[in-house]
Amino acid sequence: MTLEGYALDQVRPGHVVGLGSGRAAERFVRALGVRVGDGLAVRGIATSQATAKLARALGIPLVTLDDVPGVDLAVDGADEVDPEGRLIKGYGGALLREKIVATSAARAVILVGAEKCVPRLGTRGRLPVEVLPFALASVRRRLEALGVPGTPRLRDGRLRASENGNALVDCEVGPLSDPAEFDRVLHAIPGLLETGLFLNLGATIAIERADGLDIRTAPMS
Repeated sequence: MTLEGYALDQVRPGHVVGLGSGRAAERFVRALGVRVGDGLAVRGIATSQATAKLARALGIPLVTLDDVPGVDLAVDGADEVDPEGRLIKGYGGALLREKIVATSAARAVILVGAEKCVPRLGTRGRLPVEVLPFALASVRRRLEALGVPGTPRLRDGRLRASENGNALVDCEVGPLSDPAEFDRVLHAIPGLLETGLFLNLGATIAIERADGLDIRTAPMS
């Protein structure tokens, strides 16, 4: 079974489905579009403009969180997964919307390749954060003082905006001994709106390996 096939098996008629961002999530959205074309009645909540554009092209009806009482299932990818099922997300820049949708969902399914599995979060050396543009300089000074200098993402020499029009900053990190405490410290910085640490989702993690899928359920603390 494929990653997208596993995720599709979790979708039921009438579901409101959170549609994530990135390659694995795109595979799911495309597969869901085929099912919708065959008559499956679902509605989607997109976490990025690119995902919304793809969903519309595939005929998946889209709604917002204002339109529905909740999200039945969120399907997304991740950039790092540790043995406890904690995640780093946001390399694509949609981390705040992804976190809002994932934490609004009754269930979350995370689709990753085996290369995204790490012994500790931060192993790949990068933690995205979303920052209010007004506070960018002060937030960077605070990050520098913490020993995790942050580099704003640029596009054509200008700040690359997040899906919410905020600045995206990549913090230079190493393997984190206490991701929850580090997340707490970062959230205490005025103007730092959200981090790419997704720690307590209680998500189902589907890992694509050469010999098949490895399905894990992360604890929720």
